[in-house]
Amino acid sequence: MARYTGPRCKLCRREMTPLMLKGQRCLTDKCPLKGKRKFPPGPPRKRRAKMSDYAVQLREKQKIRRSYGILESQFRLLFADANRMKGVTGDNMMSLLERRLDNVVYRMGFASSRSQARQFVQHGHVTVNGMIVDIPSFRVKEGMEIQIKPNYTGNVMIEDSIKLAKAVDSVPEWLEIDFENRRGKVVRLPVRQDITANFNEQLVVELYSK
Repeated sequence: MARYTGPRCKLCRREMTPLMLKGQRCLTDKCPLKGKRKFPPGPPRKRRAKMSDYAVQLREKQKIRRSYGILESQFRLLFADANRMKGVTGDNMMSLLERRLDNVVYRMGFASSRSQARQFVQHGHVTVNGMIVDIPSFRVKEGMEIQIKPNYTGNVMIEDSIKLAKAVDSVPEWLEIDFENRRGKVVRLPVRQDITANFNEQLVVELYSK
């Protein structure tokens, strides 16, 4: 499967905002956006033209897609599903993104980033209702229980991630976490108000509606 293998900080610089591709480390002083590289990658330009409406919409779509670490084809399919659902398309899209298994493992605090959570899932270290699920895009439902396999619960990366999650208290309200047993439960489906990231999903709706 195709995936981005380049420098992740370069993507943050392109969107000029922390995409949390390295988890909480993106909030430290080591982030290039907080240093001397507060400009997009590429050759420096003395003057930058004003962005068109299409460019603004495209940049917002890229920001959301890259934050969740999914490909363009996957994002289009997810948007199509959100468009078929009842309710506000933008809100539905964000809810479906949050319900991805790799994102849920990250939100539970068992991984320091979504890319690390995706690796845990792909390697078969995560179970859903007692069954191994190795598909990162698997959509969780209300009542499902997600757990790290017992033979992997002592992994150093998971322990470090849990310590960080406890320190920043970043677990969302729609999840119930048992850190000691490395498990969690989806108590309800996520809504737009549960997502604190600064996304303008309406721009994506306008982009795909053309």
